Amino acid sequence: MAPRLAAFIKNGVNPNYQAFLLGVERAATAAGATATRHVPATPDNAAEQTALLAAVAAERPDAIIFAPADDRLLERPVAAARARGIPFIGFVNRMAGDFASFVGADDVAMGHAAIGAMATALPQGGPIVLIEGPDTAPTSRDRGRGFREALLDHPGLHLLDSEAGHYLRGPGRVAMASLLARHPRIDGVVCANDLMALGALDALDAAGRRALVTGINGTVPAAQAIAEGRLLASIDYDGFRMGAVAAMAALRHLRGRAIPREILLPTQVIDRSNHRPWLVPVEQRPLPRWTEIVPNDDDNNRE
Repeated sequence: MAPRLAAFIKNGVNPNYQAFLLGVERAATAAGATATRHVPATPDNAAEQTALLAAVAAERPDAIIFAPADDRLLERPVAAARARGIPFIGFVNRMAGDFASFVGADDVAMGHAAIGAMATALPQGGPIVLIEGPDTAPTSRDRGRGFREALLDHPGLHLLDSEAGHYLRGPGRVAMASLLARHPRIDGVVCANDLMALGALDALDAAGRRALVTGINGTVPAAQAIAEGRLLASIDYDGFRMGAVAAMAALRHLRGRAIPREILLPTQVIDRSNHRPWLVPVEQRPLPRWTEIVPNDDDNNRE
């Protein structure tokens, strides 16, 4: 019987999560497996995700690929599912628990890279603001730490203020509007994801003001905004590749092959100099090879 994978994301709004699911499904299909999608109806709703997890775990899929809506609140539900003998592959948001592997990126390094891009664009320095994600997301906490650490290396960038944009475009727009109302001069806006960066651009347009804006994720809409000169930069956080690699890791684990406990994609700044590959629709991108991501694997060239 074909292996059955169950992929859980925390919201269906962020295009990077949609890309992740596509990566899982294409990698599963290529390997003769199946994959199902499980998404809370309310973005980032831990209670809904808990109920979904309990229902799916009762069906005993062969493996679960999981991004928690809240790393703390999902600890017990994940432990209960693991008690059924279902292996877990974590992705994006780290959390405590018995996971066969975690697929993600160095979010602190991504925070450093975003501040570095802003510092390069503002060589004389200037006042900047942060728009951050929810505290329930480890990625947001780590990126925020990276932002603040990097600012110590760039004293010309003066941090005025920060707001939470909840990783969504609408709340990102609201956060930016609030910052604009409080501060007559803002030269730069560093956002913890692309959706909030696009929301910040919406608010700047509505207010008739200008500022340099960076995001994180490397989504197609962000690459389009970079091409248009509206967005300064994004940081690659390739959901499609992550999803594909997570599915490959799950299937390797089910076959008894060794997999790394942690698989991190490299940090890369996306700007006008190199943005074109990120304009390619996710559906048209090739699946990565396992050895592109895990080059030192002894049992390579099979995925």
